Amino acid sequence: MKLTFIGADHEVTGSCHFLEAAGKKILIDCGMEQGRDTYQNVPLPVKPEEIDCVFVTHAHIDHTGLLPLLGAQGFRGKIYATRATADLCEIMLLDSAGIQEMEAEWKSRKAERKGEKAAPPLYTSRDAVEIMRRFIPCPYESEIQVSEDIAIRFRDVGHLLGSSAIEIRVREEGKEQILVFSGDVGNTNQPLINDPQKFSRADYLIIESTYGDRSHGPKSDYKTQLAAVLQETFDRGGNVVIPSFAIGRTQEILYFIRQIKQEHLVSGHDGFPVYVDSPLAVRATSIFNEHSDDCFDPEAREIVARGANPITFPKLRLTLTSEESKEINYVKEPKVILSASGMCDAGRIRHHLKYNLWREDSTVLFVGYQAEGSLGRVLQEGAEEVTLFGESIRVRAKIATLPGISGHADREGLLDWASGFEAPPRKTFVVHGDDAVVQPFADLLHEKLGFETYAPYSGTIWDLTNNMCLKETTGVPVEKAADKQLTGAAAPDCVKVSSGGIMERLQKDAGELAALVHAGRGIANKDLQKLAEEIEALCRKWKYIEDQENREKKR
Repeated sequence: MKLTFIGADHEVTGSCHFLEAAGKKILIDCGMEQGRDTYQNVPLPVKPEEIDCVFVTHAHIDHTGLLPLLGAQGFRGKIYATRATADLCEIMLLDSAGIQEMEAEWKSRKAERKGEKAAPPLYTSRDAVEIMRRFIPCPYESEIQVSEDIAIRFRDVGHLLGSSAIEIRVREEGKEQILVFSGDVGNTNQPLINDPQKFSRADYLIIESTYGDRSHGPKSDYKTQLAAVLQETFDRGGNVVIPSFAIGRTQEILYFIRQIKQEHLVSGHDGFPVYVDSPLAVRATSIFNEHSDDCFDPEAREIVARGANPITFPKLRLTLTSEESKEINYVKEPKVILSASGMCDAGRIRHHLKYNLWREDSTVLFVGYQAEGSLGRVLQEGAEEVTLFGESIRVRAKIATLPGISGHADREGLLDWASGFEAPPRKTFVVHGDDAVVQPFADLLHEKLGFETYAPYSGTIWDLTNNMCLKETTGVPVEKAADKQLTGAAAPDCVKVSSGGIMERLQKDAGELAALVHAGRGIANKDLQKLAEEIEALCRKWKYIEDQENREKKR
């Protein structure tokens, strides 16, 4: 039995591990690299068609984003995930496929003008649909027999709806060994979802370290802080615009707003409207509601048991079409607008910023991390003027941040989760952390818990039968080039998607279009009819591409 480390090694994204055990070839996660890329990933040591199955920890694209490519390149096995993860993957992988297709269109148009070959998408919407047929939705805490000698168990790890750590039991030559893959360990006391559940035994632990070098600090009273922002802004007659990620963070904010309304924490503005202006967020919210029984925490389940909905309330408006989105800006009543993308680099949020940044009475409230170089970070850092759709916009609105909201466990949270093991594993592998974080966190696990630790680079191979390293590698730095194609994590021929600058904006905005097309399940027929007749979305897509090209020419 051996384990090969493929992706998210001395890096945070692109999670992928290759396990050979009991005659089976297994992937644990198959994620896409996003954002900054430090080290090259080795290709898989086998062809995709030779892989028997994939175990998925949760739905985020940096853990699942290359599954459609894996299928397109020949994988025909089963994909095991929790029920909620399977449902979220359905919308997120289609969303990602739309991004790949949009990027290919943009590149092909440029190539055509130069007389060069058109650029194919990394994968297509058809690939995303096909890979979903291979999912096996699994309940939490049930032992799933994958083969005669391999069984798995998903345990709620409190990071995202459906997120899990995976226990893998392998029997070889009459001896059983247990591997635990942490996935992304969640923060405690998050609304809606459970706190991370611990394990008591493992021979080998593969643990993430995203925030292994920092503490989130004291828990904030988010409800009270949010209510204060709403009160202050509404008293001025303004709007509260909240850039928010469609899946997870949007639903958390809805939970807080429901409490604020129920407890009358905002006075003088009873019945203020709240708009969720993101088709992907609308569908994700529906999926959250569908999994109240298996994923919600006791507090949220109690609300459901009383016949209420913890993320729904009077005057909540869910908008799908472009016309509905535009109409929001003509509603004069003070309101909350939740829209994607969370970092303001694409999507409908940019239109709402255009209509609200210049208003002294409005507030732009950030509720998530803003990456360096993003429009969100620029606003947070005090920009006095920004450019939106080719127009200079003066920043007069109040720029505020709701600090401390995070879906990841911090250093203390990771240590607490790892402390659940009654005895140290034979070896603990520290992955899914920045280069400057993994080794210090490995040292901390050894110091505090007595764990024997190792922080592997991509390509490292470990013999799990004899607990010895078969191949030790060092990080191969990525060559910095604007559009250079790099070997990725999912398959020998895989390429990494560039996600910087203009292309990042274009990719994220394309996700909105894909969500419009695929948000049909759970939507009223009248809205589906309106969506089907929505020609403007196509025109908007082409206009957006032209705008980006024109901006590029001016640089």
